Amino acid sequence: MQNASPALDGLGFAFAVMSVFVSLTGNVVGQVQLPNQAPVQTPFQAPTQAQPEGRLASVNGMQMYYEVYGEGRPLVLLHGFKASSEVWRPIALDFAKQHRVIVPDLRGHGRSTNPAKQFTHRQSALDVFGLLDLLKIDQFSAIGISSGGMSLLHMATQRPDRVEAMILIGATMYFPDEARALMGQTTIESITPEEWQHARRIHKLGDDQIRELVRQFNALKDSYDDMNFTPPFLSKIRARTLIIHGDRDPFFPVPMAVEMYRAIPQAYLWVIPNGGHVPVFGDPGYFVKTSLEFLQVSAKAEEVRPPVQTGRGR
Repeated sequence: MQNASPALDGLGFAFAVMSVFVSLTGNVVGQVQLPNQAPVQTPFQAPTQAQPEGRLASVNGMQMYYEVYGEGRPLVLLHGFKASSEVWRPIALDFAKQHRVIVPDLRGHGRSTNPAKQFTHRQSALDVFGLLDLLKIDQFSAIGISSGGMSLLHMATQRPDRVEAMILIGATMYFPDEARALMGQTTIESITPEEWQHARRIHKLGDDQIRELVRQFNALKDSYDDMNFTPPFLSKIRARTLIIHGDRDPFFPVPMAVEMYRAIPQAYLWVIPNGGHVPVFGDPGYFVKTSLEFLQVSAKAEEVRPPVQTGRGR
């Protein structure tokens, strides 16, 4: 049996006690319940602090909206598909106590334009690199939710020298059948009035923007050349990587997170019991604390993963 979170003695990581155990075949065989962990995903509430001043940058033929908080080592926060930078606003200032935090709207989301009317995670990675180049940021750490995490996989393989550490939440190497089915079910006709109201609040460029995002999300069901990472290719990644995954993720089953953990050389796996696709917002304070502790480890530290231990677990 292999412990999916490597030994972390001396590093002080809060998630050391939250490891999920997996068999050598990748099947989940046991879990440790998180203390005070909410059993279901809870969406962020409306932010209470004042909205920061946003900026626009010309990047790769589009206008990219972004916000900057704090000072220190750069930390990029990337939202998921059909969301926006607003999802980070309730906790951005917590990260900004230790980092210079850069929070963009991905192509076609929020206040960012998308003249090409196409979205790939590969292009999203190039867009974020373009923004960071304009900001004269070379090396950085990052946290990505879902499509934000998938964009980070492209960034960490395109330029392994630039990504020091990353946290992937509900991300994947490729789209399984479960995800393609859910993408195919998402159409303009399936959007509820409540979802329209929420979308109009966070996407500022009108209903055509929202329709385009729904169309692009639906089209991902037929995409096979964007998210198609193999374990040998992911082995190029140099960044220390924390993979956070809900064991009830309807898009990407847990074995996919385990496969990613095994492929990335300096990876740690945190599986959240009874967690959905984005399982960290039930206790955002604990998520921030754990993330900051992970990011505090020196990017230059040499970390060696323990060998696979065989035998029966208890």
